[in-house]
Amino acid sequence: MKVLIVKTSSMGDVIHTFPAVEDARLNRPDVSFDWCVEEAFAGIVSLHPAIDRIHTVAIRRWRKALFDGGTWREAALLRRTLRECRYDLVIDAQGLLKSALVARQAAAPIAGFDRSSAREPSAALFYDVGYAVPRGLHAIERTRRLFGLALGYQPDLSMLDSGIVPPAGDIAGISGRTAFLLHGTSREDKKWPASDWIETARLLIERGMTPVTTWSNEREKTVAEAIATAVPSTIVVPKSPLAEIAAILGRSTLVIGADTGLTHLASAFGLPTVAVFLATEPGLTGPRGQYASTLLATPGERVTPAVVMAEAERLLECEALGQANADKN
Repeated sequence: MKVLIVKTSSMGDVIHTFPAVEDARLNRPDVSFDWCVEEAFAGIVSLHPAIDRIHTVAIRRWRKALFDGGTWREAALLRRTLRECRYDLVIDAQGLLKSALVARQAAAPIAGFDRSSAREPSAALFYDVGYAVPRGLHAIERTRRLFGLALGYQPDLSMLDSGIVPPAGDIAGISGRTAFLLHGTSREDKKWPASDWIETARLLIERGMTPVTTWSNEREKTVAEAIATAVPSTIVVPKSPLAEIAAILGRSTLVIGADTGLTHLASAFGLPTVAVFLATEPGLTGPRGQYASTLLATPGERVTPAVVMAEAERLLECEALGQANADKN
């Protein structure tokens, strides 16, 4: 059976789909999977070994040049390629009108959330089969249930495995116990103050860990350089391809991050991960992992570096205990 997954964005949403793919890999070894995703996140999808072919869309870019001939040629090529693959089933794991329209291009039966479950109910009009999955569940569990219903198995929700490992690669100049600081995020109200990142870097140095950080735009570069100026032992990784950042991230001892896609990736790698949420609720979309934890700012209060470090130390202790028990067994 040949199945196409449609989950185009964002990075966190893509990562939240990996446990469902891992469930399917274990329960339906007869199924092969391809994936259709936004071009920026193709490297993330490639981390899962069960994905054979990755098709890319550029909806964000196409919207900016809707009347350009190149846009329509790219869209036509995608439509032709998807149809040539002759899928037995398409699973729209996003539940949006845009993802449903992409799913239709494959000219194959489509499974997705029903009207009461989809994020945009109108998307369900394009599906051949819609499944009811409670909207109050975490996004990871919702997607796992959807895949189980579409492919005929019951996922073991007591277990959580993303099925991914960090990409290979030698990381020059980075060794020992490192803590990756993910300060960049898409919205200003999600950002922890630079002064708090600097204080966290100082506390990490006191505990024998080397802070590592990076940037993807000029604003983030300013923050990364401010951390490194105040705490000279900090390693600043220049703006790099996502696969290279994932390789460094995956070899970190600890990750402390804002509400951003790379924080979700860290938790999916199974790393001790402290997520700092300032303006968003983590309940339905927060990082999930064996050693992941979310600190939520309450109204009128702030999440302090001391609180973050205390939680980080707790997670590191849990990881050490888990590894010790695994070695005994």
